[in-house]
Amino acid sequence: MSTSSASTPLVLVLCTGNSCRSHMAEGILRAASKDVFRVASAGSKPAGYVHPMAIQVLKEIGIDISHHTSKHMNDFLPQGVETVITVCGNADQACPMYPGQLNRYHWPFVDPAHATGTDEEKLVVFRTVRDEIRRVFEAYAHGRVDQSKVA
Repeated sequence: MSTSSASTPLVLVLCTGNSCRSHMAEGILRAASKDVFRVASAGSKPAGYVHPMAIQVLKEIGIDISHHTSKHMNDFLPQGVETVITVCGNADQACPMYPGQLNRYHWPFVDPAHATGTDEEKLVVFRTVRDEIRRVFEAYAHGRVDQSKVA
């Protein structure tokens, strides 16, 4: 979590396993948020780990998610979640409404954990998904940051 106070809005990124896509989105979104909002990620059926290739491809763009842990989405029910963003269909269908939730977005991405082939071939898939997530989530963050300057 960011060093922002608990009164700063929380954006929660959800996927099924909370091992790849949601962690990549969390890392990218946190880096771009400028502390205008807090960011966390969770899953409907957490895998219990963060995929090493997700950690590796984010490290390639200067973002360290090696300290992230896989969490269950219900862990956030007691918290004030302002915005929920689902990055896979299963999480979108399983997603509860959180107390105080104002926004919900569904931006699905291919699950790179299902990539096959050599490690290098799998990394190509992880990088492609990372770059797609980066385009979408950096645009979202920049819009939020710009909006905060007006408010």
